[in-house]
Amino acid sequence: MTHSQKRIIPIYVSNGEAEAFLVFPHLFNRNGEWIGFVTPKREVYSVMGSYVGMLTNDPRITRKRAEDEFKPRLQPPPPPGKITVPASVPLAPMMSDLPLGLIDVLQEQPERLHTLDSGELREDMD
Repeated sequence: MTHSQKRIIPIYVSNGEAEAFLVFPHLFNRNGEWIGFVTPKREVYSVMGSYVGMLTNDPRITRKRAEDEFKPRLQPPPPPGKITVPASVPLAPMMSDLPLGLIDVLQEQPERLHTLDSGELREDMD
């Protein structure tokens, strides 16, 4: 099945903007570039396999403000091609305020989800 046949699910930030797109299991930025992946348990990981947070039902990506970084790294799936993001996106559902201990990753720590060729959290490529 090609990406164009799979459902593209917008991932929102708390202000209602669509900042990412999920074509399960791959996450893409607004340019259609691969920035991470989601496990069947709704855990979100970067393209490098580092834990980023959880996918909520609204849908947004959250993590505990004091998240321990000790979740094991996962082997990322093979990199997908770029996708063409939809020209228009449904309005975000009404979003409840996040509990005090949670942050909206795409809004407060977007650098956690970067493309393979960028991001200060990536390892040196040599």
